[in-house]
Amino acid sequence: MFAAVDLGSNSFRLHVGAFDGESIRIVRSARDQIRLGAGLDAAGHLSGPAMQSALQSLQGFRAILAEYTLDAVRVVATNTLRVAKNAGEFLPHAEQAIGYPIEIISGEEEGRLIYMGVSSVLPADEGPRLVIDIGGGSTEVILGDGPEIRQVESFSIGTAPHSKAFFPAGRLDAATFAAAIVAARSTFEDAASLYVGGSWRNAYGSSGTIRATAEVIARNGIGDGTMSQASLHALAGRLADFGEIGRVNLAGIKPDRAIAVAGGLAILLGLMQELDIPVLHPVDAGLRMGVLWDLQLRATQRDRREQSVRECMRRFRAAEGRASRVAEAAAALYLQLRPETDNYERYLRWAALLHEIGLAVSHTGFHKHGAYMIENADLPGFTAREQRLTAMLVLAQKGNLRKVADMLDDADRAKAVLALRLATMFMHSRIEGDVSEIRVRMKQRIELECRRGWLDRHPTVGALIDKERAWWDAAGFSFQVRVTA
Repeated sequence: MFAAVDLGSNSFRLHVGAFDGESIRIVRSARDQIRLGAGLDAAGHLSGPAMQSALQSLQGFRAILAEYTLDAVRVVATNTLRVAKNAGEFLPHAEQAIGYPIEIISGEEEGRLIYMGVSSVLPADEGPRLVIDIGGGSTEVILGDGPEIRQVESFSIGTAPHSKAFFPAGRLDAATFAAAIVAARSTFEDAASLYVGGSWRNAYGSSGTIRATAEVIARNGIGDGTMSQASLHALAGRLADFGEIGRVNLAGIKPDRAIAVAGGLAILLGLMQELDIPVLHPVDAGLRMGVLWDLQLRATQRDRREQSVRECMRRFRAAEGRASRVAEAAAALYLQLRPETDNYERYLRWAALLHEIGLAVSHTGFHKHGAYMIENADLPGFTAREQRLTAMLVLAQKGNLRKVADMLDDADRAKAVLALRLATMFMHSRIEGDVSEIRVRMKQRIELECRRGWLDRHPTVGALIDKERAWWDAAGFSFQVRVTA
């Protein structure tokens, strides 16, 4: 059983799902209308009241999660926490409130998870399709075929800022709607060529705003009853006729959702016009379902992050044999170091596999180039925090340790750094099958033990070990080498 928590710009939502062998059945859902995005001030800081409301919601979610025996929980945060300048101050309190780590995911990762959730409820053999999600702070547009994603883009336009920009006083009129639609079109026009031209058969909408708009059209008999451009324009006309948000009286629009529907409607019309979408089909699946499926795949050893690492290796022509040997040696050395947790084992492996991708830029300082590439690349399945950790391990593989001093504050992280540095050193010294003759410990000090015969077989490694000892000594770690007979 898994749980997915989505900290969106409009709402915080929770799903608890059970895998039944073929599908994931939702056994519990919860939703709080937080409007976190509306809590951003002009300088981009979350207000005190917005943060307090969020913490109260997370405490309630924690109580719900405690009712279930869960195999895994994933808490993801989207656009508002991506852009909030004080997100770093808020996150520790939020994680304490819910009791789990919170991952601020990129727009591209959000799009991947949305598509994953939508594709789980659609026929796999349908052919190419377009999926759209209009959230409170961003809009994701994904082109895919079956379970595979061909193109994903995240745009910084959402219902909260768009409604605030065009309907700040709750006024509704045709001219304002027209201006809001044109502004939305201008956001999407540069990327339109990626999606138009008959590259998909059906278009789907996954967000709550899109589903709410579809319900309003259907329940009020607006247009032809579908989410065609004509019906959406007719709905915009009906809203404009009311004159202001407080007077809107249409079945399916709750008073607290009217402003989001207006802003979302303008974005949707702008997007459909720019991408030439004749009709959109609402789907009751999206980000949270995608997170649940991602957890299920990870549990069955089909981790998307592993695939992303392999794709990155191919893209930058990393030598797979060398990378695999470093990964195997690093894993063996890390096991010797007896970490207290398994928090860094996967990241050590991924860093080892990617440790030489910086050679695609330059042989000089390739560890620095590789770290930058990893931290800034689009790696589906990874959160920004995970990419930074992997990048920092790659940066730490050689040279002075001052640049990664923060990594050494955590005992298990320091052990991962040591394991990777030794593994890369041995590989570059052409030491292949006899790394098992090395013994390494790291407690109050680092102790490296090897046989004299092993050093005799590898004469260059002694000088490298001396240099490594100097780097660790400079970082405040005593590094002792014992040579046995």
